[in-house]
Amino acid sequence: MNILDNVISAFSPSAALKRAQARRVLALYEAAEPSRLRKTKPDNRSGDALTARAGNRIRGYARNQEQNYDFAEAVLGALVDNVVGPDGISIEPLPKDKDGNLLEELANQISDLRKDWMKKPEVTWEHTWPAAERLIARAWFRDGECLLQHVEGLSPSINHGTRIPYSVEMIEADLLPFNLDDKNKGITQGVERNAWGRPTAYHVYKEHPGDVNYLTLSLQTKRVPAEKMLHPKIVKRFKQARGVSVFASMMTRIEDIKDYEESERVAARIAAAMCAYIQKGTPDDYEKSDDDGNRDFKVKPGTIFDNLGPGETVGTIDSNRPSALLEPFRDAMVRMAVSSVRAVTFSGVAKKYDGTYSAQRQELVEGYISNKSLSNLFASQVSIPVYERMLAMAVLSGQIKLPRELDMATLYDVDARGPVMPWIDPEKEEKALERAERAGHKSAQQSIRERGGNPKQVMAEIETWRKQADEKGLVFSTDPKYDKSVPDLIFEDVGNNN
Repeated sequence: MNILDNVISAFSPSAALKRAQARRVLALYEAAEPSRLRKTKPDNRSGDALTARAGNRIRGYARNQEQNYDFAEAVLGALVDNVVGPDGISIEPLPKDKDGNLLEELANQISDLRKDWMKKPEVTWEHTWPAAERLIARAWFRDGECLLQHVEGLSPSINHGTRIPYSVEMIEADLLPFNLDDKNKGITQGVERNAWGRPTAYHVYKEHPGDVNYLTLSLQTKRVPAEKMLHPKIVKRFKQARGVSVFASMMTRIEDIKDYEESERVAARIAAAMCAYIQKGTPDDYEKSDDDGNRDFKVKPGTIFDNLGPGETVGTIDSNRPSALLEPFRDAMVRMAVSSVRAVTFSGVAKKYDGTYSAQRQELVEGYISNKSLSNLFASQVSIPVYERMLAMAVLSGQIKLPRELDMATLYDVDARGPVMPWIDPEKEEKALERAERAGHKSAQQSIRERGGNPKQVMAEIETWRKQADEKGLVFSTDPKYDKSVPDLIFEDVGNNN
């Protein structure tokens, strides 16, 4: 204890002990003490306070990087490809009866109706559902959030375009104002919430605030109940009302990489534009020159300078551009930037596949884990809620007749899957799946689902194919009646001989 502690201990030993203990704790956490060399910047504001201050700007910066920098576009495109894929989130209906058995007929009926609905799922009729999911995912990653409004039922103002009277309206996050707050009504940044923090309504602009036809000051909002709206968002704090772009943590690094590349490109252009100079022997040679100081030479392959003066030589400027350090430095910066996203890999963004099989697979596995977690999050916020709403409207409109043996608790059960992990070595991967199935570690259905297939559809296709093959007298090596003792026939081109 110090002198002051000793004085305090004479009057209150417990107080002196608490002071000494507090200093001991602070000494153990050096990171909490800013120093001259390391100035720590604590930030204990709430998630809503942070997004209120920076949300609009971060969203605008992310869009600018997407529009004007190929690296940002590559990261964003890779995120959409890895999390949603080219065909969107796969949905396999799994309704069951009261004994827990799958109702295949009902599942097939739901799948057929959903295929029809996926052709025109949204109000503009411009996008199929896989294309709409990709747009939603792009806004989800870039802006951190978006809005989807349920448009249900028959109305003169809407033509759904499918047998199911249900469509989705995709709304950009700009229409949900950051500056609309009312504590008395529980409104934070345009989101109205109850005492538990659950959204009860959204106050959205009637027009886009960035449209040139409208003034921001004249925009009006409308209240949309939460049951009519989906709000997919990426958050990192509890009870955070608004989402934040995935680019937020790497924006500065992306701008640094862009500026550095631009500097190197400018330097390389200058180096390519500089041709040569004439060096004279002594200062007196400059005074004796009869020209006006502007001597031009036409340069082409094989040029011979035959009009140089006495003591003159032709020299060139070596700018050492482009720098040999450009690629390794850029690769290091790109590697650090994509590590903050995790759902994209360095090889996938930089298009450098020069590692070993083990290194490539390790990178792929780590990226796939992040991909799968984001696919599950996207499915829970977008794909599954939209599917449930579509199915409910299909039942209400009479497009689906529910069987009596259906367990109503399983009507909305689905298996939602994102893109599968690609194979590096198909032969090794296929053998690993076969061994796992033979050992009983997984079923054939699991293997099919892991590869992005639908087990029922695969089984139906195999059954139809083998039936047609039997009718034509064809036997394949996968058939049980195939005689493996007979070597496979090898057909060769022997001209006109049969």
